[in-house]
Amino acid sequence: MKAGTQDGHDGQAYDAGPWVPRTDDLGELGRAAAGCRGCPLYAAATQTVFGEGPGRARVVLVGEQPGDREDRAGEPFVGPAGGLLRRALEEAGLDPSEVYLTNAVKHFKFTVPEGGKRRIHKAPDLREMTACRPWLTAELAAVRPRLVVALGATAGRALLGGPFRVGEHRGVLRPFPSPDGHEAGGAAALPDAQFLATVHPSAVLRAPDRDAAYRGLVADLRIAASALQG
Repeated sequence: MKAGTQDGHDGQAYDAGPWVPRTDDLGELGRAAAGCRGCPLYAAATQTVFGEGPGRARVVLVGEQPGDREDRAGEPFVGPAGGLLRRALEEAGLDPSEVYLTNAVKHFKFTVPEGGKRRIHKAPDLREMTACRPWLTAELAAVRPRLVVALGATAGRALLGGPFRVGEHRGVLRPFPSPDGHEAGGAAALPDAQFLATVHPSAVLRAPDRDAAYRGLVADLRIAASALQG
């Protein structure tokens, strides 16, 4: 099956939709995602990195895209940012084993400097996020969480379908999808879910005051934990 493409992808629109099976089985979705060719990112990446966690997790955390370690391991959030996130989840009162972790984009986008070997993360663009949205929609519909947490601006844009600044939304519970009129991926399957935004754990690692940034992340996740107790 061949999807549309764009730019170096044969001049048509990016779209992962043709590869997404009609199922709420996460295992089947993950196996199908391994063969996705909906945008050019698959060509340089080692493999698709699909979401991971319980099939009926109460909370889904959505990041930007897999990093270098995730790309090699085939699992989300296994690098330094993932380790920090798991520590923050535990400190906030959320069991990491009961959380579903995924990314807005399922392939690692990177650049390699001339003469270098290290793969440098490169943020996905709007076309790539839009192309991958059918996978995120399918994951949310399958898991049916009570709460969706956006880790960073890219995840927020992918989930709400429009411009998104973490600083304007972080730490505030709101209905999912947003009441401002944006259509969220998977919203039709989550009529009673809530939405929360916070920073991506990689932003904590880059922060000038890492301790303060970490405390802010934990505080936001504690709001998530409290919401699940209600």
